[in-house]
Amino acid sequence: HVQLVESGGGSVQPGGSLRLSCVASAYISSTFSRYCLGWFRQALGKEREGVAAIDAEGSPSYADSVKGRFTISRDSAGNDVDLQIESLKSEDTAMYICAGRHSVSQSGCATLSDGIFTQWGQGTQVTVS
Repeated sequence: HVQLVESGGGSVQPGGSLRLSCVASAYISSTFSRYCLGWFRQALGKEREGVAAIDAEGSPSYADSVKGRFTISRDSAGNDVDLQIESLKSEDTAMYICAGRHSVSQSGCATLSDGIFTQWGQGTQVTVS
């Protein structure tokens, strides 16, 4: 059973920064390097949206709303994927959720579509106020 566990959320003032981390369980760590990994967020009363993804080759993709402020990165030697968030805005307030799927094409990973992903974490809350 695959598990993705997020951490790093919290309450910050506008303009602040956070670094979110998502760690995969040992079960998938040996194949983690071949996963498409993504970060999604869901604010109260709103639909879940993809904000960033990174494919197995390390190529990132971002939603237009976060370009220039969010940076996704992965540790190819380990089992984690991080999301660095800068210049936080109140509209960034949401539950941030990590997702993954093995063997996704580069184009598929770049779509930031939640239908692509099969493994999901529980999320970590980010509140900007």
